[in-house]
Amino acid sequence: MESKEEDVRVGATKFSERQPIGTAAQGDKDYKEPPPAPLFEPGELKSWSFYRAGIAEFVATFLFLYITILTVMGVNRSPSKCASVGIQGIAWAFGGMIFALVYCTAGISGGHINPAVTFGLFLARKLSLTRALFYIIMQCLGAICGAGVVKGFEGNARYEMFKGGANFVNSGYTKGDGLGAEIVGTFVLVYTVFSATDAKRNARDSHVPILAPLPIGFAVFLVHLATIPITGTGINPARSLGAAIIYNRDHAWDDQWIFWVGPFIGAALAAVYHQIVIRAIPFKTRA
Repeated sequence: MESKEEDVRVGATKFSERQPIGTAAQGDKDYKEPPPAPLFEPGELKSWSFYRAGIAEFVATFLFLYITILTVMGVNRSPSKCASVGIQGIAWAFGGMIFALVYCTAGISGGHINPAVTFGLFLARKLSLTRALFYIIMQCLGAICGAGVVKGFEGNARYEMFKGGANFVNSGYTKGDGLGAEIVGTFVLVYTVFSATDAKRNARDSHVPILAPLPIGFAVFLVHLATIPITGTGINPARSLGAAIIYNRDHAWDDQWIFWVGPFIGAALAAVYHQIVIRAIPFKTRA
């Protein structure tokens, strides 16, 4: 009996209580901030893992556009919203695909699937400029191919009749409204990405990396519910570009800048907020 009690005491000492949340969790005793990624890393170009990550981003964005644009087309061709999955179904398609694809590709490329996410992580020095540009190019190519396959399935007439799932500011809203919706929506997404993948939280709570795709996908779902009536919800420049290129009509191109400027501003604000306000990294560096 005494030996069992001794084991309990040793175990209690060896495995101390989990660090509490809130202000007490701000300590740096068990965590060291990783160094920022270099701006240019030429050695990446000689690594297969670099190209494998780019291919993963291409395939993931291709699948993302394929499933989501098909869902949008299916809703648009229905005689009434009640005869289809409706806006809620579209939102679930976007959020669910992000959840699945982030889960599948996070260990290979980080599971960005979005130039705005890549841009935000680049500003936070989580990846090099070389890798960021490569990811964005592969994401855009994957989106174009995904939208192209949907057009092949639907046929030219139906695809153009239902506007190809392209993003544009809907009637009753101004371009300023659309830009604001894209900024705030992308802020929500990228801030969630930073919080869900925070290395300090991962070090403290072992369950965080496993659950990371869930809040990211749920954030995409909620933003779509809120902003589909305004812009059709972009928050992903590759998604907007791919649909616009395949649809190729003036009203889609007239608003295209909104779906690049808005998400990039939102991503930048999220990166600044998380790195400077929440994590206070510049102040820790000075200390």
